[in-house]
Amino acid sequence: MKADRVQFADIAAVLFDLDGTLIDSAPDLGAAADQMRVARNLPSLPLERYRPMAGAGARGMLDVAFGLGPSDPDFELLREEFFSNYEQCMTTRTTVFDGVPQLLAQLEQRRLPWGVVTNKSSRFTIPLTRAMPLFVNAAVIVSGDTTPHAKPHPAPLLEAARRMGIQATQCLYVGDDERDVVAGLAAGMKTVAATYGYLGKTTDVRAWGAHAEIDAPSALLPLLLRE
Repeated sequence: MKADRVQFADIAAVLFDLDGTLIDSAPDLGAAADQMRVARNLPSLPLERYRPMAGAGARGMLDVAFGLGPSDPDFELLREEFFSNYEQCMTTRTTVFDGVPQLLAQLEQRRLPWGVVTNKSSRFTIPLTRAMPLFVNAAVIVSGDTTPHAKPHPAPLLEAARRMGIQATQCLYVGDDERDVVAGLAAGMKTVAATYGYLGKTTDVRAWGAHAEIDAPSALLPLLLRE
């Protein structure tokens, strides 16, 4: 559904995915994986190889770097090495997407609380968001291990709504991955697909079933009806 044909009424809070929606963490994620290649005397890969898979975290980065998946016997050990590398560099190259600070400022001006629901572990989410001034006014930050389930399960989104004291049906969730939309719909929230994130060229966003799509952070504001 096109964003310019949709407007959401009765939205009391806006929730966002983190990586690929609010921040561009692909450079640091890619660097953590590429460091592992270099340590094994393998040639470095350009960021363009890592970027499309950044939304999949360690699984995506190890797939690009080594062609490994969770079923590989070495996956767990390599994942922990990746995590250790990422822990050392996760705020080195990560930036905020253009337009995000202005978007959040407008939400605050409209007295709409906003927060973050990510599958990123609290091991990384907490220090990362504390290090970035962008998140000082976040009403809630829910990590991938805050609840027993991660997205696409609705539990993290429902927990965020509970912590804010707002009905889930009055929340809007914005994310750049299909699991964000699946989780949002399952939680009874309105959903927006952010197509400016880490989507691959072959991704059919329309198949996700989101209520709307935006190609830039600034495109979200016109969807929100003013009181």
